[in-house]
Amino acid sequence: MNLNDNYEMTIDGKGVTAPSMIDVVNPANGDVFSQAPDCTKEQLDAAVESSRKAFKTWRKVPIEERAALLKKAGDALLAQASDMARLFTREQGRPVEAAEQEIMGAGQWLHAVAQMRPPVHVSEDSDAQHIETRYVPLGVICAIAPWNFPVNLAVWKIAPALLAGNTMVLKPSPFTPLCTLKMGELFRDIFPPGVLNIISGGDSLGPLMTAHEGFDKISFTGSTATGKSVMESASKDLKRLTLELGGNDAAIVLPDVDVNEVAQKIFFGAFFNTAQICVATKRLYVHEDVYDQLRDSLAAIAKGVKVGDGTEQGTVLGPIQNKRQYDRVMNLLDDAKANDLQLIEGADIPEGGGYFVPVTIVDNPPEDSRVVQEEAFGPILPMLKFDDIDDVIERANDTDYGLAGAVWSKDTDKAVEIAHQLETGTVWINQNLNLRPDTTFGGHKQSGFGSENGMEGLLEFMAPQSVYVAKA
Repeated sequence: MNLNDNYEMTIDGKGVTAPSMIDVVNPANGDVFSQAPDCTKEQLDAAVESSRKAFKTWRKVPIEERAALLKKAGDALLAQASDMARLFTREQGRPVEAAEQEIMGAGQWLHAVAQMRPPVHVSEDSDAQHIETRYVPLGVICAIAPWNFPVNLAVWKIAPALLAGNTMVLKPSPFTPLCTLKMGELFRDIFPPGVLNIISGGDSLGPLMTAHEGFDKISFTGSTATGKSVMESASKDLKRLTLELGGNDAAIVLPDVDVNEVAQKIFFGAFFNTAQICVATKRLYVHEDVYDQLRDSLAAIAKGVKVGDGTEQGTVLGPIQNKRQYDRVMNLLDDAKANDLQLIEGADIPEGGGYFVPVTIVDNPPEDSRVVQEEAFGPILPMLKFDDIDDVIERANDTDYGLAGAVWSKDTDKAVEIAHQLETGTVWINQNLNLRPDTTFGGHKQSGFGSENGMEGLLEFMAPQSVYVAKA
């Protein structure tokens, strides 16, 4: 696979260009460095028709054979991870080493999902009758992946959907289409034509897809605002939905922690991938007894972390991925400064056209400030003091979101007791950002609904069918 040639969509097993193209920008300098096809309505129709045709045969392929092809796809990604990582860094911004880790993780994810099998439930097996409930594929899946983890979050959709016997049309973000298009090229010789179509395009393509009558389900990862639009579009013909949306995740640090031991973990739980993670710590509630010490430790780490171009040696945190998100983050920073909030900035950021934001800790801002109430999705972390457990749980839950949370304490039993009171789909104890292919992931409240990963995530791409067999 040549990573320096033209980029094509994959429709019906073939490489396809488009009449017009969209620009792809390197966020480290703001320059256009490549282009991707801008899929037309006619090409979308062709992709959907290809998947509808392929579904008729793919659903009948034994699951062991489908799993073997998923494993082969995982092998192909692992083999290309090193070469693909530099392309990933140019379009996404993350340092090369971390980029390679994502691609390798996606390959390993395909391997893990390939081992899963949907259950069969037998509710009666008597002389009178046999009743069992099995799970069958839904049809053609519309998959829309985001720009923050473009390869891994695409695989979160591809692996269970195809294992279950569905076919798919996948669209990456217009900000990060290139690695996903290359993944489509990589998989063309693995999956039969039409089983996995990968298309790219601008902002108008997503609404065309979610309204398309040829899809049976939409799997969307992105913002809550866009998720609401997707849901409205899907309602017109009752498409099934899985929505993984935004979060404003709270971490609670109890006074018994060893600050020197946990500071580094807490820092990267908030700032890894330049804080462009839906489950990153976005509100850090710290008991007043250890607040100053943890604040100073986090500030020292921030001062020592190199922010810059992900291709440069020693870079730990890259740029904000796109200008639109950069402007949102800078608007939040400007609001914090206008309201005289105390800001602690980390290392210097590069000058020039890149979308760089300094790592910023906001020192005990008011609960009603925008940096606390809004999801930054950028390197701004509000630290807030507390002295009462019941109060801090109420503050942590006082949000429209409910994706993930964390509790830090030497007293694991106490931490678990607090975790059970947090209104989120995932809670970590003395760790963070740990997600697994065999464990359910999903949001409460306006962080979405439905599940990804685990058996629940696999069954999101299937429908139960109960079969009653009368015996003589």
